[in-house]
Amino acid sequence: MKAALNGALNCSVLDGWWDEWADGENGWSIASAEGIDDLVRRDEVEAESLFSILEDSIIPLFHERREGPMRRAWVRRVKASLASLGPKVSASRMVRDYVEHLYEPTAARADALGHDRFGEARALAAWKARVHDRWRGVHVDEVEAGGVGSDLGQAREVEAVVSLGELGAGDAAVQLLHGGVGLGDELTDVAVVTMTLAGEAQDGHLRYRGGFTCDRPGRYGYTVRVVPSHPHLVTPVELGRVAWA
Repeated sequence: MKAALNGALNCSVLDGWWDEWADGENGWSIASAEGIDDLVRRDEVEAESLFSILEDSIIPLFHERREGPMRRAWVRRVKASLASLGPKVSASRMVRDYVEHLYEPTAARADALGHDRFGEARALAAWKARVHDRWRGVHVDEVEAGGVGSDLGQAREVEAVVSLGELGAGDAAVQLLHGGVGLGDELTDVAVVTMTLAGEAQDGHLRYRGGFTCDRPGRYGYTVRVVPSHPHLVTPVELGRVAWA
């Protein structure tokens, strides 16, 4: 990260901060082989990707002087890296994020749970126990989407029929996840939409609706999941209870 502030261009697998901030112009991304169980074969695949990037992209670009004696194409990449990564890789940004997104919310949550001699904390513990005991009745019955395919810019409406078993509608959130589809048919750069309760279905099940717009070219997909929902949960998957479509 410090190297980026000194004009170095990053070349790495998509991991950690580089996975978040690589944009195709501020460096190079080595193909990941995480889906390969054989570690020797995985090393071979990632090494081949690295050598290919070095031979076909990095070294030719570094030595290119088509626009005069200066390496202008290389300098353009350096400028793109400084502009996109400079504000993000500083220690002040890191400390600010910790304070705003971790320390302050955690302190506020501790105050809320400690109110009235920890009455909120006891209520949350009881709710968690109830959700654990009754989650086995939660499942997604069916998912239907209007239209055919997911063309660029196309809006899709999705409807899901869900069983919450012995839980109430306020105990769970039904979420629509959508994004690009990777090589292993996994969703990438996932966006999450909380679906709205649209009424009852057969057998006491509930109907939820939501929608998304395909905002990038290539393969695009979606799925639906049900997660516990409570105002004091740090994350929806805190309880380790998720029901997928």
